[in-house]
Parts: sequence; C-alpha cells; structure tokens
Amino acid sequence: MSRVVVGMSGGVDSSVAAYLLKEQGYDVIGVTMQIWQEEDACSVEENGGCCGLSAVEDARRVAAALGIPYYVMNFRDDFRKNVIDYFADEYLHGHTPNPCIACNRYVKWEALLDRSRSIGADYIATGHYARVEKLENGRYAIRRSASLIKDQTYALYNLTQEQLAHTLMPAGAYSKDEIRSMAEKIGLLVADKPDSQDICFVPDGDYASFIRDYTGREIPGGNFVTPDGKILGRHKGIIHYTVGQRKGLGLALGHPAFVLEIRPETNEVVIGTYEESLTRTVRANRINFMAVEDLPKPKRVFAKIRYNHKGAWCTAEKTDEDKIVCHFEEPQRAVTPGQALVLYDGEYVLGGGTIL
Repeated sequence: MSRVVVGMSGGVDSSVAAYLLKEQGYDVIGVTMQIWQEEDACSVEENGGCCGLSAVEDARRVAAALGIPYYVMNFRDDFRKNVIDYFADEYLHGHTPNPCIACNRYVKWEALLDRSRSIGADYIATGHYARVEKLENGRYAIRRSASLIKDQTYALYNLTQEQLAHTLMPAGAYSKDEIRSMAEKIGLLVADKPDSQDICFVPDGDYASFIRDYTGREIPGGNFVTPDGKILGRHKGIIHYTVGQRKGLGLALGHPAFVLEIRPETNEVVIGTYEESLTRTVRANRINFMAVEDLPKPKRVFAKIRYNHKGAWCTAEKTDEDKIVCHFEEPQRAVTPGQALVLYDGEYVLGGGTIL
C-alpha cells in the first residue's frame, strides 16, 4: 500500500483530498505545516488562513473524522527564508512577487516532500485544483483543473519533475461545488468553511507596513516622473506601488494615470497613460520547463502574466540559457516584473518563468 502525506490546511479542499485518497486505498497521513513566525498564540490566531491555529484545530478534527494519523510539522525556517525574505527583498527591488509560487516550490513541495519521504511516504498530496499527469514524452506536467473557475495551475508552474513524480492532486478532477457537496455528505465540519484570501502572512493586505516592520527599514519617498524624467509629484516609497497600479497615486493629471515602471536605483516611480501601459513583448528568466525539456524553436502558446489574467496567445522563444521572450498577438496591460509568465500547451503547463 502506497503511503501519502496530505498537506492539510484545515480547509475543505485538502480535507476532501485526504478523504478521496483514503477511499482510493492509500495509507494516508495528515500534516499541517507550521509556518507562522509569531510565538504569541493570539497573534497566530489572528493570522488566520492556512497559517492560523484554527487551521490546526480544523485539520485535526477532520483527520479524526477520517480515521487517519495527523501531525503538525515545523517549517518556519523554510518559510521565512524562501517566502518572507524573498517577498520583502523583491518589493525593495521594485518588483511585485508572488509568494504563493515560492511557497509551493520551496516549502509545500521541496521541504514537505523531503520530510515526508524520510518517514516512508511515497507521495505528498494537496487540495489544489490541478491535475498531475505523465505525458507520452515521459515528462510529468500539471494539467488544468476539470473546473476552470478554480484552476490553480498558474501557481504551480515552478514544480520540478522530481516533485511532480511524487505528487497527487485528487481535487483537480472536481468542481468546488462537488468538493463541498462531498464534504457535506461525509459530515466534515469544514464543508462550508470559506476559502482563505490574501497573503497568509499579511492578512490585512498592508504590504508596505509589513515590509517596513519586518525589515526594520524606513523606505524613503521619492519622485513620480514621466518616462522622459519630468517630475509629477512625490511618492510615499517604492514598496507602496506596483506596475499597472492606478488607484492610490494621489496625482491629479487630468487623465487616468498608471504606474509604468519602478526604478529602485533612482527611487523613482514612472507614471504614464493607459496606452503607455500596454506592450506586446514580455521577457522572463528563472525558467522552469515542465511538459517539455526545452524550447528549441519558437512556439505559439497560450500564456498568463498574472494569476487572474484570462490569458492570451503569443509566440514564445528561448533567447538564452535561462531566458525566454513572448511576443503577444494583442497588447497586454500591466506586465509586472516579479510576477510569473506561465505558458500553456492546450490544457498542460509547458513551463514558465519570472517576468523581467
């Protein structure tokens, strides 16, 4: 009997994933990853989401109801180093990071898989809405969820072949309604629990205050400028802004204004028009190929430039050992350095990288 460690967040998706795997005959072990940084219980509880104490209690109750062993494993150091430090550093360099992608690759998979295999597990599993399949070319790839409304493949593009070979994602075959219905049918208390929102370690959404408190650095204000350097006004500090942002700029220019670029070396935030925020060319590095081993020649693919982007057609071409460029058929707005460019070949993730 194959053993699988299920990462249980206390939510309905991972709870039903554990149930489905047990039904399929796996030896299932439930694990909640302790990633919060505070020692104070009240602070941890306020954190909520997949980081809070309530997640542990909910997951423990689900595991008891399913009759599977349950543990809490400490991954605080991995999370701080690979997610929080990265998050703060990217903002300080004028980028807009996606901490969930980093967490998936380096904590939920790399660290958890390592720990799980040390206790004899063959697989790890999560409640993500995505599917893992082995293709005819022998490579593993993430396939879009059966329910595109909840599809989470974008945030999983960076997983390695080794990680995918030891990963199960049973929730990907169902819609959210079907998952909730299943949870209700088997009597799980989390059947109606709402989905967690926002970044788990910044529950109030105030990224700038978090970065300032976490790093202990005061972030100086600077100039809003036009692309050719004309000063338009003062900004509060580059960590308050992201490329594509329109609201909260405090500028009265007589027309809608958008952040076009953030220049940490001169502490400037470049402002322009909607038309200036459009581009057909997107470059990325830190490439991870998934459905293919490489991209030897240009290929027409469907691509997403952020999690909630509906996607668009482009031609992807490898330009260096670790760089690709995509030429989109239609102009794209708010191409944001630090976010992920994810390429799809049909329903499968071809690969992706970090937008430059």
